[in-house]
Amino acid sequence: MDTKIGKLEWVFLIFCLLLGILAEEAFFRGEIGISYFVFISAFYAVFFWRYRRFTFSHQRLGYLIICSIWLLSASYFLNDNILFYTLNILVIPGLVIFHLVLVTSPKNFKWNQLAFVTYLFGRIIESLKYNVKFTAMFGNGLKQGVDKDKLLVWKKVGVGIVIALPILLVVLNLLISADTQFERMIGGIPEWLQFFDGEDIIRIIVTIIYTFSFFGFMQILFKKQIKVIKEQSKIPLFQIDAVIAITVLVLINVVYVLFTIVQFKYFFSGTLQEDLTFAEYARKGFFELLFVTLINLSITVFVITFVNQTTSVMRRLTQIMLTILVLASAVLLTSAFMRMGLYEKAYGFTFTRVLVHSFMIFLVVIFTYTLVKIWIEKLSLFHFYFITSILYYTAITVINLDTIVVKQNIARYETSGKIDVFYLSKMSSTGVLGLIDLYEKDKNIPDLKTVLQERKNEALIEDTPWQSYNLKRAQASTELKKLELK
Repeated sequence: MDTKIGKLEWVFLIFCLLLGILAEEAFFRGEIGISYFVFISAFYAVFFWRYRRFTFSHQRLGYLIICSIWLLSASYFLNDNILFYTLNILVIPGLVIFHLVLVTSPKNFKWNQLAFVTYLFGRIIESLKYNVKFTAMFGNGLKQGVDKDKLLVWKKVGVGIVIALPILLVVLNLLISADTQFERMIGGIPEWLQFFDGEDIIRIIVTIIYTFSFFGFMQILFKKQIKVIKEQSKIPLFQIDAVIAITVLVLINVVYVLFTIVQFKYFFSGTLQEDLTFAEYARKGFFELLFVTLINLSITVFVITFVNQTTSVMRRLTQIMLTILVLASAVLLTSAFMRMGLYEKAYGFTFTRVLVHSFMIFLVVIFTYTLVKIWIEKLSLFHFYFITSILYYTAITVINLDTIVVKQNIARYETSGKIDVFYLSKMSSTGVLGLIDLYEKDKNIPDLKTVLQERKNEALIEDTPWQSYNLKRAQASTELKKLELK
């Protein structure tokens, strides 16, 4: 592996060092807020500078990925949701790595095949090897001109220090316990060495790790990929006989047809068993239906991918059975969707319930495309699933589902007089803003004044660094400070 470093590479290393410093400042100085968007902006500025003469591949998908990355990083500034805050700590770096490998990969390399995953992890491993060789080369450069005997002495001194440190720790503790005067003298040593701060050392280490991670990875991607990448065979690793698959599908579909009849009789018709209310029926079996729907999707994808359809008759029977399975899944999904709607009307709206609702809409899109794929075989399932998943995840992160939860709960209060103020106050800053609006309309809601007073007290004493600045939190803090609680 070529590790020759020219003037341009040294300049790039300095930029990576600045990126490392910015990363440490952005992610380790407080709660992440606008700092993520600032870092992503700086990171891609350095990336495009380094690759300014590079011809990118897979640009259409690359544009989609980079737009998602920017929007997801902006969500740390725009919204205030703990779930997406946690998930995006992993999702954004994963998308960045995928994007960089994608646009620097060979143009004829298909990203929607398993070989691309191997290629991606191979590039990560190569970047680690590059950093090891670069460090070794840098160390060898420092050794030049130094007397070998003196260098050997210093190495032995270093080994001696490492051996002595644990012994000194034990001996010092024993001596400190034995003599008070010695304890006072040793206790004063930190005052002599105030320039040694453990936290600063950790931050320096983190900065170095970030610096060489950026440097090694982007250096490797810039190198031309000489190794020939074999096109993955379109023949699956194993195949299932069509007769077996059709038999399984027939048995499963018989059960679903019976279940569908029950659904139309008791649920879609608006009549239920006498011993069940709408809320009880909505709560009963919702997650089971959703889980069965996901199983059906897995079965459909498995049959499309691995069943050996030897004759046109077998192919047509498989398509018909899969179509019935997808339509039955649509009934299950509709039933689950209606159950969740009834459950929300009875018990209120939460972030989890609205998220599940949005996921079911996402499944409708997936099943619709899968139904088309059953009859048009040349379509790629993974290609569509991957792009749709990115669009869905980006959308639910950016549009702020908390706003929907707050609006629906307030609307439910206006019609039923029921609202959970404690849940809304702990949910996010969006929930607090909704409670402030509700308090201005009705100051007699139980516990509302107490909850807002607690949040106002927190807002009055909070000290937010620039890294943690968030639009919703800032808006809620401002409104709480102005709020007159009588």
